[in-house]
Amino acid sequence: MRDHFIKQLTEIAEKDKRIILITGDLGFGVLTEYAKKFPAQYINAGVAEQNMTAIATGMGMEGKITFTYSIGNFCTLRCLEQIRNDACYHNANVNIVSIGGGFSYGALGYSHHATEDIAIMRALPNIRVFSPGDMWEAMEVTKAVVELGGVNYIRIDKSSAGYTNRDNEVFEVGKARVLREGKDLSIMATGGILELAIQAADEMANAGIKCRVLSFHTIKPIDTEAIIDAATNTGGILTIEEHTVIGGLGGAVSEVITETGAYPKKFKKMGLQSQFSTIVGSQSYLRSRYGLDREALIANIKSLLTK
Repeated sequence: MRDHFIKQLTEIAEKDKRIILITGDLGFGVLTEYAKKFPAQYINAGVAEQNMTAIATGMGMEGKITFTYSIGNFCTLRCLEQIRNDACYHNANVNIVSIGGGFSYGALGYSHHATEDIAIMRALPNIRVFSPGDMWEAMEVTKAVVELGGVNYIRIDKSSAGYTNRDNEVFEVGKARVLREGKDLSIMATGGILELAIQAADEMANAGIKCRVLSFHTIKPIDTEAIIDAATNTGGILTIEEHTVIGGLGGAVSEVITETGAYPKKFKKMGLQSQFSTIVGSQSYLRSRYGLDREALIANIKSLLTK
C-alpha cells in the first residue's frame, strides 16, 4: 500500500504544486523518484518529527497541502503535542501518513509496533482517521484527503487485501465497503488484516455459513448506518484490527451500538488486548502469537455462532 500511496501522490503532485511531502529521514527508495521529480515539493526534515509536523502546519496554513511521512509511532506518538496543538487546533491542511500500521515492522520490536495510534488519533478534534485495507483504498484515500483539506491521518499497513474494488466503484469517505454479503454474521475489519477477514468468510461460505465482510477504511467519521444495519439484520458483529481493542475500530463500533441502541445479538472485538506486544517477529508470526491470524478468526466466528 505504501507504493500505491506514493504513486497516487506523485500523479497529484504533478498537477498540483501545492503538494508538499515531508519525510522524517526515511522512505529512501520509496520516495526517491518523487524527490527527484519534485525537489521543490519535497523536504527531508531529518529525525525530528516534532519539527516535521510544525513545518507541515505552517506550510499548510499558508496554502500548501502537506503530507508528513514516517513509521507508525514516529509521526504520531512522538509528535502528538504538535499534531494536537499545531495542526488540529488550527485545522491546518496537514496529512499525517503513517507507514507500518500494527505489526508491519514486527521484527524491529515494540518501538516500531503501531497498536494504539487509531485510538489516540481519533480522540483528537478536527481530524479524520483513515485505515485502508487494500491497494485501491490506499490510492482513493490519498485523492480524497487532497480534496477534503484539514487534518487527516492515513494509516498504511505493509499487508493488504490486494485489490477488492469492483468495476466503476466509487469511493466514499466515511462509508464502509461491503465485500461479502451474508446474514449469519458481520465481520468488520480495518487495515491490511482485511485480507484475513475475506479469507475466513470464503472458508465459512464453503461450510454454508454466510458472513458479511465490511471494510472500514474510514474510522473517523465512522459509518453509523452500516453498523446499525449489521447489528439489526445479521446474526452478530465481530470486529478485527491489528490494534488494541481499546479505542480502535472495535471501540468505535461499540460506541455506535450503545449510543443508538442498535444492539447486535452477539458481539466480539478481536485485537491486541491491553498489553505490550513484546514479542519480536514477522507480521504474520505476531498475528498468530496474539490471536489475530485466520485460524483465530475462524474459531471466533464459530464460537459466536454456537453461543
